[in-house]
Amino acid sequence: MTRPGELKLKHLFQPGQIGKFKTKNLIKYGACCVSNYNGRDGSITPRELARVRVIAGTGCGLITNQGAYPDPLGEGKAYFRQVAIHDDKFLPQFETIAQYIHDAGAVAMQQILHAGRYGGIDLGYCVQPSVVPQTLPHFRPPRELSKDEIRAVVRQHAEAAKRAIRAGFDATEITSFMGYLLANFNSPFTNQRTDEYGGSVHNRGRFMRELIDAIKQATPDNPLSVRLNGAELMDRWGGNTEDESFELMQQAVDCGVEMISVTVGWQEAPESSFGRDVPPGYWNYLSAKAKKMFPNVLVAFGNRLPDPAMADECIRDGVFDYWEVCRPLLADPELIHKAAEDRMEEVRPCIGSLNCLSRLFRDLPYTCTMNPMLGHEFEPEYHITKAAEPKRILVVGAGPAGMEAAITARQRGHAVTVVDKADKIGGNLAAYAANDLARPADLQSVIDYYGVMAKKLGVDIRLNTAADTKFMRSVLHDFDVCIVAAGARTDMAVFQYLEGAELLVDALEVAHGRAQVGKRVVMIGGGMIGLTISEFLAKAGHEVTVVEKEKRIGGDIMPTFKWRHTAWVDELGIQSVTSAQLVKVSKEGATVKTTKGEEKFIPADSVIVSSPRKANHDLFYDFQWMVDELHGGGDATVPRGLDQAIQEGYRLGCRI
Repeated sequence: MTRPGELKLKHLFQPGQIGKFKTKNLIKYGACCVSNYNGRDGSITPRELARVRVIAGTGCGLITNQGAYPDPLGEGKAYFRQVAIHDDKFLPQFETIAQYIHDAGAVAMQQILHAGRYGGIDLGYCVQPSVVPQTLPHFRPPRELSKDEIRAVVRQHAEAAKRAIRAGFDATEITSFMGYLLANFNSPFTNQRTDEYGGSVHNRGRFMRELIDAIKQATPDNPLSVRLNGAELMDRWGGNTEDESFELMQQAVDCGVEMISVTVGWQEAPESSFGRDVPPGYWNYLSAKAKKMFPNVLVAFGNRLPDPAMADECIRDGVFDYWEVCRPLLADPELIHKAAEDRMEEVRPCIGSLNCLSRLFRDLPYTCTMNPMLGHEFEPEYHITKAAEPKRILVVGAGPAGMEAAITARQRGHAVTVVDKADKIGGNLAAYAANDLARPADLQSVIDYYGVMAKKLGVDIRLNTAADTKFMRSVLHDFDVCIVAAGARTDMAVFQYLEGAELLVDALEVAHGRAQVGKRVVMIGGGMIGLTISEFLAKAGHEVTVVEKEKRIGGDIMPTFKWRHTAWVDELGIQSVTSAQLVKVSKEGATVKTTKGEEKFIPADSVIVSSPRKANHDLFYDFQWMVDELHGGGDATVPRGLDQAIQEGYRLGCRI
């Protein structure tokens, strides 16, 4: 039976074919990054298998398993717990994954990933075509590959492809995504060889052609996909131009690949390719160009394209053949099914926060800001189950932690009431979203999602309602459980004895639009909140100076997005004074003292305080004798970020 969303998105949900294999739709699950859930030796763990089972059930017609490194030394290994495919001993687990995918009615593709410049994580070096020093300090010193070693790497890829096919996979994929070994050879930035593997675009593509030829010979009956950059974004470092990138695609097509997956960017690129600062659909022109140039080869694309409706239009208009999607399916594994059932308003949105990538840089398993269950599929306590005894639950605070706890508890069968003193849900997230330069609509979509789900599930939301002791006494016998998720506030008390403290402005009041700000602004605190508001004010024409007590600004911002804020600070002319603290405020400005004991006066009309932050946990003390069961969640326990708030809210909802 055709579902209503399939009629609306008829192009996306039409069947397709890659090689001799038919796909039930034109959606490709992309291996966007590894999970880091596996063993240090590259073995696949039960945690990973549970995760892959979820991926298999996403509804995609073509599913690409995460990249496996192909060499026994681990020179191609990018992450401590990346999966390996260099030995037959790993085959049983790959067989299980292939079976999961086939049982779900999808075509199974295995990606082979040699990280090159970003590999060798267990070693003291990495390998690449030439010795080009790292621009990012957490990667290892490079060593140049010899010709014999190049030939060995080619053999290892071919053997890995054979193993994948023997394990039951239908197709294989090699990738240059994010600047891995294939990209290292293709790009003049990292390939400065003078032999037949370097120099011209043709010579730089030789390694790729040899890889393709070897894999095609090893697996002649099975399709091969190659992920190649349409734009490297490495102009600053002397990387490929867009024309050179497409010339390399042409080489891959001439070698007989069945699919080109168009990607964008390197890890070292000075601009974002898929973060929240990139508008959806921004890179679509690259896949359109590829499709026009290579009409007889399948083109897959999904870079910063989270919307099924946009993907459907792209397929209709010949922009690409397959929508390659991953991160939106990390946020909501039911995305495709909800799209097919015309329930898009119920989708947990991918907001491009890149928590899925940032944690990998810290050698941690990936997570998702919006999906608290990601990586915990193997753990029973993370599953929403029917409550043994339905309870009456009061949630104080309609921010992300409170709303997540509310909808999760309601799904378990509890009766849930949410109260908030504001006139709308969202808490402080709504205020910060309004000041966000990246893409306010993404952060607002989080709030919209909670509003929709609360209404659908029958959560009772009472706004303009302050939860104080008087209120609690009035409802004392109406609830069995109380969750305090009242968020956090700027700790203005820290400055109460400071000369001129009465002149200080709370950043939260500025974010909510409740405070007037002068032309010249000093922002105390250079973390995420301080920078977000500073950037908004600077763009509006204010002269802003940020004062941060630490050595650097942006200390609480994840690495994959910190560079964006650094760039905005530079672009908007925001001044910064680090290793300094506020010591005096006057109508003329702020006086700060550095760790060296030097005092500096900064002229200002407004001095705004964004840190430190303090949890709103006063209600714990007031309510502890007024309700049978009392819990705290989100910033009301410890001020942190959106991901921790949602995680805690979900866990509370699951266990109450």
